[in-house]
Amino acid sequence: MSHKNETLSLFLAAIITIGLIFSGLWFFMERWAQLNGTVAKPSGSSNTDNSTKQFVNNKCNVANLPEGTFNYGGSTTWAPIRKDVDSALDSLCPQFSLRYTQPPLGQAGSGTGIRMLIDNQLAFSQSSRSVKAEENAEAKEKGFSLKEIPVAIDGIAIAVNHNLNIPGLTVAQLKDIYTGKITNWQQAGGSNLPITVYSRSQEAGGTVEFFVENVLNKEKFGANVSYIGTTTEAIRKVAAIPGGIYYASAPEVVPQCTIKSLPLGRTSGQFVPPYQEPFVPLSECPNKRNQLNTQAFRSGDYAITRNLFVIVKQNGQTDQQAGVAYANWLLTPQSQELIEKAGFVRIK
Repeated sequence: MSHKNETLSLFLAAIITIGLIFSGLWFFMERWAQLNGTVAKPSGSSNTDNSTKQFVNNKCNVANLPEGTFNYGGSTTWAPIRKDVDSALDSLCPQFSLRYTQPPLGQAGSGTGIRMLIDNQLAFSQSSRSVKAEENAEAKEKGFSLKEIPVAIDGIAIAVNHNLNIPGLTVAQLKDIYTGKITNWQQAGGSNLPITVYSRSQEAGGTVEFFVENVLNKEKFGANVSYIGTTTEAIRKVAAIPGGIYYASAPEVVPQCTIKSLPLGRTSGQFVPPYQEPFVPLSECPNKRNQLNTQAFRSGDYAITRNLFVIVKQNGQTDQQAGVAYANWLLTPQSQELIEKAGFVRIK
């Protein structure tokens, strides 16, 4: 090889080596920046990423937060909170790992979550209803009690077909529809149209139990009620059937395009909508969607509201510490803001 060719080869090798060094250095610096939250995520990141961004540079300063992996579960109403709020805690405090646990038998829900808590299958549970006296009595037989800590406010919204022409319902009329006393919309101020009534089964969870307890006054569902597996399926049916009606957690109903949510009142003529006025019509959805009437939920002007609870074992052990710390985290101003973004009403 000539001296000239040898020099050229050495020169090219040096250039390649320098390039590899700078490429590695650039990759390392970018990766370091991503891990420390100083580089924006690419477009198309999920809402969860945007919601948790404010916590990335914070330290884990949640008081009395134990280390370890903790099973939790319960209410299906809590799904948006598990997705958008709990993920922020996971990013902030990775040493506190939450593992959502399905029930071994039956459907997930507030009741099954409390049952699993009593059976020591969960560290704490999430519920859309209060603890029943018999549940607390059973827990005490096992050496502990159950404490409910309210962390958010939810409303029950009524879904009907877009073409139904009715100004609203009273709670008494709603009860009569679900106990089979009212079977035609004409009896509630609408047109001559049979009512097709949908509900999830009473074993499905806290929303149904709350509805039976607080709207039906513990009366049984009428023979006219058709039971449905999920809210998604029920909304699809109500959208297709002119006389259909269904109830669910307000964040699951109010923003939907294919149905409309009805105003409710404690007395006739004093109806309060679960959505912010003016109502967004079907023609403008999904570019615009109806938003929750959070002011009416918080004030109690809307007729059917409830609290969401963290259910904690009072046993003086790590499970109690984990449940209390988790509830306290949800009650911080930052978490309350995330709860509101998830579609619920902040409690403080």
